[in-house]
Amino acid sequence: MAGEHFGVTLTLQDGYRFAADFGLPGVPPLELDEPPPLGEGRGPNAAQVLAAAVGNCLAASLAYCLRRARLDVLGMDARVEGAMVRNERGRLRLGPLRVTLEARVPPDQHQRMGRCLELFEDFCVVTQSVRAGLDVTVTVAGVESAPTVPR
Repeated sequence: MAGEHFGVTLTLQDGYRFAADFGLPGVPPLELDEPPPLGEGRGPNAAQVLAAAVGNCLAASLAYCLRRARLDVLGMDARVEGAMVRNERGRLRLGPLRVTLEARVPPDQHQRMGRCLELFEDFCVVTQSVRAGLDVTVTVAGVESAPTVPR
């Protein structure tokens, strides 16, 4: 999977509502919107989608490890909680995320989960990338010259 490229196209629908098209056959676009008073809350906002990505990656990584260890995964739930916080400049940022996973395996297999519990986080691509901090390059197309704003 290393070197695999992906893309998502976001198209403004109205107000602050965007349709995110993942380019996957048969998969409808995901609607994103900001909560009131800015948007209408007709879909998750970007912070919620990022939280969902972190939770999904961790749950999938744990499920993969448990299955590789030949454990019967009867179910899996992930709950991600976070809050918006202000940085030193007063700008809103996503604060710490707290993820709770509930992996349901038969009681007689609980003892065999130990190795997976030690390993699974390290194999979660999204969570480890977010923890390390991603390099994000931004270009605004169609603008002759844009002032450089220090971050």
